[in-house]
Amino acid sequence: MTPPPPDASPARADPADFPSYRTAPSLPEAFRSISIPAVSGRFWRKMGAFAGPGYLIAVGYVDPGNWATDLAGGAKYGYALLSVIALSNLLAIFLQTLSLRLGIASERDLAQLCRDRFSLPTAMSLWISCEIAIVACDLAEVLGAAIALELLFGMPLVFGVLLTGLDVFLVLWLQSRGFRYVEALVITLLCIIGGCFAVELTMIQPSIRERAAAVFPSSRIVTDPGMLYIAIGILGATVMPHNLYLHSSIVQSRNFAPTEPGKREAIRFSTIDAATALVAAMFINAAILILAAAFNQAGYTEFSEIQDAYRLLTPLLGGLASLLFGVALLVSGQMSALTGTLAGQIIMEGFLRWRVSPVIRRLVTRALALLPAIGIVAVFGEGATGRLLVLSQVVLSLQLSFAVVPLVMFTGDSTLMGKFVNPRWVRAAAGCIAAFVALINTWLVWQVVF
Repeated sequence: MTPPPPDASPARADPADFPSYRTAPSLPEAFRSISIPAVSGRFWRKMGAFAGPGYLIAVGYVDPGNWATDLAGGAKYGYALLSVIALSNLLAIFLQTLSLRLGIASERDLAQLCRDRFSLPTAMSLWISCEIAIVACDLAEVLGAAIALELLFGMPLVFGVLLTGLDVFLVLWLQSRGFRYVEALVITLLCIIGGCFAVELTMIQPSIRERAAAVFPSSRIVTDPGMLYIAIGILGATVMPHNLYLHSSIVQSRNFAPTEPGKREAIRFSTIDAATALVAAMFINAAILILAAAFNQAGYTEFSEIQDAYRLLTPLLGGLASLLFGVALLVSGQMSALTGTLAGQIIMEGFLRWRVSPVIRRLVTRALALLPAIGIVAVFGEGATGRLLVLSQVVLSLQLSFAVVPLVMFTGDSTLMGKFVNPRWVRAAAGCIAAFVALINTWLVWQVVF
């Protein structure tokens, strides 16, 4: 790639120049590292410079946890939960837009602001909630990649779980090469997953009329406890709480001018980037559910494991469909590991103000996911993996309110956001969303406990 001219963007900020650790940026190796062309009127050039963070965020929306909930919903209820996928993605676009606005306008990330503006006990509680969400997400990635290795190569599930821990070296190598390499790899892998499912959809040729009708939500989603449980799992799998922290930080990898016009331009292009990436993720999730709906139509409604879906594809659609499914699953698990490491690093640096080696961070996070995964697989076998994947997504949904509420508070604070503070209608909508998320999670806990 041809480097931009010397005056293309402001000089890159050096984290060492910050007067105290309180104001130092997270991910200092990536902070302001990507230049933005200064030439006005070149829309696509600037769009290319800002494109990337949205796709890193989209990774979390197509991880193996999403697969488990989408497959479970499609196999049991056909197309009925397509409306939940669509609504969840609209919710995700709204919240991720708030996150990127916060990062660009305040030049701080969500974790740093939580530590600075809340009491220490509150901040530490939020940090623990974030860590639980990351471990739940990492558990889904570990199991998803291990299942793919078992299906494609016959590797024992426990050994596959252990082998997934080696992806830490890929993360470190990419980070050492530069943030653009991380983004390029993620976009390539997302294209591979999308291509695999595009081919499979041409094989099953689903009914357009039935899919269109399912986009509108049904009251059955609320009245049927089983459907609601999976719907909340889809919500938790779609809107990742730690992604809100991640997005507010990585948008600062762009070296935009720290002026009102510069920030306004950065918000505009970053919003386009995020919306485009998340719409692509929505179509991938919809494709997974549509694929599972084919099992429902064939009479296979009770399977709960990803392995079952892989094995059923061969008699239904042929061996190529199974192969593409396995490849996409493996790519999904490994790709999600990249953003999980970045999110964990940002959250730890923001809340604890403690910089730790990415190696140590990744190994600790993976160990917390590997231990329960190995234990459950060893005791219950592969028959428990599907339920564990769905449960991990419900855990993510339960943690969501702890990220949404601070995000809504900060983006509605004029002393922090300045001219970029949310207008009243956005604050009202954001408040309703936060209340809605808290309400359905309270209902879920009540159902599970009682």
